[in-house]
Amino acid sequence: MDKSGKIRVLALGLILRSDRLFLSEGYDPIKQQTFYRALGGGVDFGETSQAALVREFTEEIQAELTNIRYLGCLENLFVYNGQPGHEIIQLYQCDFTDSQFYQPEKIFHFIDGEERQKAMWVELKRFTSGELKLVPEAFLDYALNLS
Repeated sequence: MDKSGKIRVLALGLILRSDRLFLSEGYDPIKQQTFYRALGGGVDFGETSQAALVREFTEEIQAELTNIRYLGCLENLFVYNGQPGHEIIQLYQCDFTDSQFYQPEKIFHFIDGEERQKAMWVELKRFTSGELKLVPEAFLDYALNLS
């Protein structure tokens, strides 16, 4: 999260396979709450959001994307680790080019900034039931419309 008080522009990828979403797991130590969000990351100055999406997937889990399709823009106001955040999210639907990424039980570990993260396939019904938290919440609407 950007602690400078500036709005952060992100490109995130919605990857849906059957009844599962490919997501990264996060944890807010202040709220003591685990949450899930789509993979992707910040858009650099002079970079398109689609190029940022492709770059982030390559950097984080060495994955190539295909069938990239723009879905829309989300605005996310939130508090993480006790600090307010503001994001503009360019959301894309996409697929992996390599079938190894579609193994439903496999967990992918990566470093994001200074934090060790993991990404995995999570069943949609775990979010619709309220068992797990997906952020931003509007992301779930996009996933449900595509499922």
